[in-house]
Amino acid sequence: MAGILAWFWNERFWLPHNVTWADLQSTEEAAFPQAEDLYLAFPLAFCVFMIRLLFERFIAKPCALGLKVQANGPQKAQPNAILEKVFTAITKHPDEKRLEGLSKQLDWDVRSIQRWFRQRRNQEKPSTLRKFCESMWRFTFHLYVFTYGVRFLKKTPWLWNTRQCWSGYPYQPLMPDLHYYYIVELSFYWSLMFSQFIDVKRKDFGIMFTHHILAVTLISFSYVTNLTRVGTLIFCLHDAADIVLEAAKMANYCKCQKLSDLLFITFAVVFIVSRLGIYPLWILNTTLFELYEALGNFPALWVFNVLLIVLQILHCLWSYLIIKTAYKAISKGKVAKDVRSDVESSSDEEETVPRSKAPHSAIATNGTSGANGTNGYLTGATCSEEH
Repeated sequence: MAGILAWFWNERFWLPHNVTWADLQSTEEAAFPQAEDLYLAFPLAFCVFMIRLLFERFIAKPCALGLKVQANGPQKAQPNAILEKVFTAITKHPDEKRLEGLSKQLDWDVRSIQRWFRQRRNQEKPSTLRKFCESMWRFTFHLYVFTYGVRFLKKTPWLWNTRQCWSGYPYQPLMPDLHYYYIVELSFYWSLMFSQFIDVKRKDFGIMFTHHILAVTLISFSYVTNLTRVGTLIFCLHDAADIVLEAAKMANYCKCQKLSDLLFITFAVVFIVSRLGIYPLWILNTTLFELYEALGNFPALWVFNVLLIVLQILHCLWSYLIIKTAYKAISKGKVAKDVRSDVESSSDEEETVPRSKAPHSAIATNGTSGANGTNGYLTGATCSEEH
């Protein structure tokens, strides 16, 4: 085991030339990031999750009820043992042949059976109240941590000059505020890693799961190697768009359509400017070029940049989908439905109301990476379609 750990923490891989782990041991004069600090994130992630449960129950839910958010879920299908067995054990979308067989077996017309399966599928969808509470928690957390990040960063030299991220590296003492910022962000992403299995199910679950793994890996990697200064810039940049996204979804659940549409357009602008403009020109520029100029070449540098480039690829994918939805909004005079990472996989059914009476919905019924974000992220759809 000791040999495996020694191989994994090889100094020539993780650190610049002539730097050893012993050089980065904390002393009475200066504290540096230590790998064992990352263990703090696990109990804190549990605390974050418990705070979320309390917040949703005692703050978000009363707010939702006060705003007249619908508390009930979709209409339930009438109990039927035969259809329930087919639904749970065989298929949720019976073909024409199976429908005809069930029609003869139950002496129901085919349309009634189709309606039962549609209601049964819709029955698995989360209520609007639950989705509002989840979005309000995410909105509150992102608003808090973004505000904290801005207050912290405006006092730092590397916000205004990214070359300061590498000044004196790796002998950059760990400030208490920076340590708190990092551990809170890491704890939040660890909590998402676990809670996503019980959260509102999304179509892009696999993509978001990958995003959360990438976020946790980047945060942990940058902390251990003391690349924390640029890490704080990435945190702040990513949290900005997530605030607007969750606000847009809450407005949609409250049926404030104009506000929801406005917030979605605002989110689209903030997301594209920050992820396709500022991120590559500000973050990738300093990690790809300024870091190399300041420290030369070492393997961990390229691993770090590969992870950041993968994150940029996700930004491009989500930006394309956002632009696609924004185009539909402009061409049809309203914002199309689904938004970044928060489209439920259980929502891929037909509407239970006539298409002509279906309400226009701006924002997906609830998103990362990051993710959130991102930690979502978006699938194009028309207003009256369920996905």
